[in-house]
Amino acid sequence: QVQLVESGGDLVQAGGSLRLSCAASGSIFSINTMGWYRQAPGKQRDVVAAITRGGSTNYADSVKGRFTISRDNTKNTVYLQMNSLKPEDTAVYYCNFVPVTGRSYWGQGTQVTVSS
Repeated sequence: QVQLVESGGDLVQAGGSLRLSCAASGSIFSINTMGWYRQAPGKQRDVVAAITRGGSTNYADSVKGRFTISRDNTKNTVYLQMNSLKPEDTAVYYCNFVPVTGRSYWGQGTQVTVSS
């Protein structure tokens, strides 16, 4: 059974940095897209950043220039480096893996809180 395990969420002051990690355990092959989403209280879950197996990336406009997504295909792991954090970045962050075939997988979520 495949599980995604996230880590790195924390409480940080505005302007600070955090690095989130998400690793897959279990048998999962040929992950196409890895992505990070976030959900603030009372809001819908939105995509933050995504990266393809070939390394192409996309970012939400609100995080461009501040966040960087990367992946290690040998470890089935995706990272999100978050710099210049703002209070509006406060949310639960979820990773998502989309295999070439079959269903996608979600992590359990990690809380990021940015204080002003």
